[in-house]
Amino acid sequence: MRDIKFSKATRQAYGEVLTVLGETHPEIIVLDADLSKSTYSNYFQARYPERFINVGIAEGNMVGIAAGLAASGKQPFASSFATFLMSKGFDQMRQSIAYPNLKARFCGSHAGISIGEDGPSQMGIEDLALACALPGFTVIVPADEAAMQSLLPQVLEINGPVYIRTGRIKSAVIYEAGTVLKIGQASVVREGRQLTIATMGLMIGESLIAADLLEQEGYSVRVMDFHTLKPIDIPGIRYMAENSEAVLCVEEHLLDGGLGSIIAREVAKIRPLPMDFVGLTDYAESGTPEELLKHYGLHAVNIADTARKLLKRLRS
Repeated sequence: MRDIKFSKATRQAYGEVLTVLGETHPEIIVLDADLSKSTYSNYFQARYPERFINVGIAEGNMVGIAAGLAASGKQPFASSFATFLMSKGFDQMRQSIAYPNLKARFCGSHAGISIGEDGPSQMGIEDLALACALPGFTVIVPADEAAMQSLLPQVLEINGPVYIRTGRIKSAVIYEAGTVLKIGQASVVREGRQLTIATMGLMIGESLIAADLLEQEGYSVRVMDFHTLKPIDIPGIRYMAENSEAVLCVEEHLLDGGLGSIIAREVAKIRPLPMDFVGLTDYAESGTPEELLKHYGLHAVNIADTARKLLKRLRS
């Protein structure tokens, strides 16, 4: 079984890459809702204090300010915890960002239940569904530091709003430094023939371990990183559907409106095949990240068990 290595959290990678981009892009203005030390936008603040705005605990106002900046030709990057940003800021996202299709960028940090002991009020588990529901939005979930280094600079070229999801805890190292990813194009991180695990973010590392467990039992499992939920990679889904006996979607998010919902919709149009889904159906409790991932079925062992049952169904 592979030895998964861990590196910095994607929230830290976001702050570092954004600060580097600020050197050559004076149009970048960074906003935060009094959480810059947690979202790591404080890195940008330290380097370019004249281009940083702490709005305070007022995500709706922050989105409105971002709209004004975008309409004035700036490139605003606004960050807060995912649940606060998308829940409290959704109305302004709809009216002031999505409808006029402005080039504003939003980073939802501390997403998923892996935020841990802070509890359900702080856990963004519906953020991706909300972001994907907004017309014109591009929605990305970089898996690790290398993914962030590749994907975030591409955001500057997108002619419309963008939502970026980051996590609290250290991420598994999925990609080597210098790996080139492309927004809108899924990545095959492990090849296989029988089952494809379609996943993203923190769940890629767990899915790779699950695939190794299944390989020891004679199963061949592919793992694909759908780091871009919107626009979803239709050719990637076609490849997955035409070269798999079954598909398992794994996400640290509510099943309603998440990655699995999006992929199932497209698979149904391309080549319907057996599918199953690992994700959340309700709000979680408080606990350590490890305890929560195990309790709510997002641990490698749980993923492997669901995959095993799906594969056995094909033989019955």
